[in-house]
Amino acid sequence: MLTVTELLRRHKVVGKFVEFFGAGTSTLSLPDRATIANMAPEYGATMGFFPVDDKTIAYFQGTGRTKSEIEVFEAYFKAQRLFGVPLAGDLDYSQVVKLDLGDVTPSLAGPKRPQDRIELGQVAQQFEALFSKPNAENGFNQSPDKLRRVYLAGTAPTSLPIQNGDVLIAAITSCTNTSNPSALLAAGLLAKKAVLAGLKVKPHIKTSLAPGSRIVTEYLTAAGLLPYLEKLGFALAGYGCTTCIGNAGDLTPELNEVISKNDLVCAAVLSGNRNFEARIHPNLKANFLASPPLVVAYAIAGTVLRDLMTEPVGQGKGGRDVYLGDIWPSSDEVQALMPFAMSGKAYRANYARIGSEPGKLWEKVKGVQGAAYSWPTSTYIAEPPFFADFAMDKIANIASTTGYSGQSDTQHTTTPAVAVRASWPCLATPSPPTTSPRRARSRPVHRPASGCWRTACKRPTSTATGRAAATTR
Repeated sequence: MLTVTELLRRHKVVGKFVEFFGAGTSTLSLPDRATIANMAPEYGATMGFFPVDDKTIAYFQGTGRTKSEIEVFEAYFKAQRLFGVPLAGDLDYSQVVKLDLGDVTPSLAGPKRPQDRIELGQVAQQFEALFSKPNAENGFNQSPDKLRRVYLAGTAPTSLPIQNGDVLIAAITSCTNTSNPSALLAAGLLAKKAVLAGLKVKPHIKTSLAPGSRIVTEYLTAAGLLPYLEKLGFALAGYGCTTCIGNAGDLTPELNEVISKNDLVCAAVLSGNRNFEARIHPNLKANFLASPPLVVAYAIAGTVLRDLMTEPVGQGKGGRDVYLGDIWPSSDEVQALMPFAMSGKAYRANYARIGSEPGKLWEKVKGVQGAAYSWPTSTYIAEPPFFADFAMDKIANIASTTGYSGQSDTQHTTTPAVAVRASWPCLATPSPPTTSPRRARSRPVHRPASGCWRTACKRPTSTATGRAAATTR
């Protein structure tokens, strides 16, 4: 997913439709395809899509669709000659971008943008390099001698040692990865092996599990993996968007104080698709996107300054060093548990409960009547004041800018779910803007004197995949 995002942004697929094709594409499972397609905003495309084929039909069968529904679906796409993954040369595209799936390696993305992929073995080295690089080079502009210095959060005798690079939030979250059974089962298997090896997560690290569907917790429970995730702190926090949109909840006052007072660069590791600075938490400057099993591994390690390819994840029973290879699940182990996730009966029963047992909180939600929304009192969705007492005979002769934002801004900067601090320089009284020379259609750019870029969301730009090739049209 991260390799595809990096590749397609490099090929500048903004505003394009990206179709994935080729022999490599046909080998991908439907959840893997959905994970890649869901990253379209990150690689910048209007959309990324995969053709319908036998893998699609198998997924429908495993998720509870009826025989008649599947027959109609398959017949339609075959009648339209849209069934099956095209091979190289079958169709003409405006542009073809190739990716050999054999070249894909375990990676994270960050610490500030989803397109900045880092191979797993280079994460510690890259963080150390960025720590003292200037902001203009995507760095943190810190003095190198601060990197390994130890700071104390709180007061003795309960003070907690904190360093730059410490992982303070680790979350299995987002619609991107938590809809992929193989990724969630792998996380559960890694957690099981870690617990059995005697590994633990430090209690000050905020861990959470927030899948997009109740079916996830059902198959993790049925596979016997949820208890192991819970023992490492990855207990169910809810369903839907949480940490990926800044809803992880706050850190402790002691942690916030030591970070702010010493301008520390601490980290979050999450299985989401967006990691813009300050999006995950206002005080966490380094945010890394990772697969669910790697989220668990980094929670155990407790720092991004440890090379998980060559150094132990932690110490287990008897003080024995435990390496990532010792607890990483094999493909066969994951596939052996897939029947728990692909149970049509479980899917049908789960979604039937939406109508019969919506839950007390959902039952409290009252809709409005009428053709137009009546704007009931809400702490989340409020009526914009711009057209209050609006009349057609009142014409504004003067327009003023209400705010400026940085380049690569996204709609997520202004979502009511994201916490924005009034003290951020980017919210200071705006000065006259300059127009970005690199983007003719970009908005005015206000560059605060202090260099604060915590407008947080920096929009990606590109896309494709394959010997699984991908194409744009």
